[in-house]
Amino acid sequence: MRMEQLEYLAAVTRLGSLRRAAEELHLSQPALSETLRNLERELGVDLLERRRSGAKISREGRELLPHIAGVLEAVDRLRQAADEQHQNSRRLRLGTVNAATVTLLAPAIREFRATHPSTQVEVITERQDGIQQHLTEGSFDLGLVSYLGDDDLPPSLHTTELLRGHPVVCIRPDSPLAALNAVTVTDLLVQPLIMMRSGYAMHRYIHRLLQGAAPPFSYSADGAEMCKLMVAEGLGVTVLPDYSVLDDPLKRSGLIICRPLANDTTDLRVVIQRRHARPVPTAEQDLHAILVRRATERRASQPAGQAGVHPAQPGNRMGPAVNGRSQSGDPS
Repeated sequence: MRMEQLEYLAAVTRLGSLRRAAEELHLSQPALSETLRNLERELGVDLLERRRSGAKISREGRELLPHIAGVLEAVDRLRQAADEQHQNSRRLRLGTVNAATVTLLAPAIREFRATHPSTQVEVITERQDGIQQHLTEGSFDLGLVSYLGDDDLPPSLHTTELLRGHPVVCIRPDSPLAALNAVTVTDLLVQPLIMMRSGYAMHRYIHRLLQGAAPPFSYSADGAEMCKLMVAEGLGVTVLPDYSVLDDPLKRSGLIICRPLANDTTDLRVVIQRRHARPVPTAEQDLHAILVRRATERRASQPAGQAGVHPAQPGNRMGPAVNGRSQSGDPS
């Protein structure tokens, strides 16, 4: 039995005659009739009533139509699923708040491309709430997001912690703050301050840190990368997670340096997120696994206390529980 035989019979039923079905299918009437005769022999049922005036579906054929329609619908769903899987395997969309871009994301994409050369990777900069919305809607495959240590994690998303760190002050080497071992809030308040705009974890952190106080002048920017560029251009100072500065080209070239915040032990963490309960394409699984492995290697290769390498709790890939609730990092 071949699929086209069932499709031909469905066409005869829909159009009411063998002749009209043959015209639509661009087949000769004898060829269509013979194809359906072969199906009748295989099933042992007369599917058509053949008369001098033409042929149409038989009573027995009509009784089999629900089963034939079910087979055709199942095959159509299979084709659609295969097409969607093919499209997903050729494109990955990853949203990021520009957390750990140089530390993790760029090296992970480079490694991924070596084994998936035909898969297009789109990296889209977005705020945390935007990334989570896109993940929920299915328009992003993965999201790289930063959280404050006491933030609740969204139960609707699968979350794996990658790195943990603390806030640091990014400055130019010629800044007055460069002479300090640690920067206080008072020190920050006399400098132009480059802040993340609303929707980023660091925006909430700065407001919590300053407790209503305001610097002489402030800028608002999207993402850590723009903040670092603005610092390098001498527009002011910024506060970022240490893992967003680790190995940064601007830091390696001496255009920016970092100082810790005095008397501040706030935990920050960068996580990778995706939707729960859905088939995960192989390419997406592989990029997720690369990010997790590289984060594990980064934590293991650096002494505790250095930027972005604060260890997670043993045996739990999400690290410590948040508000008493631990989050699983196992793929679903």
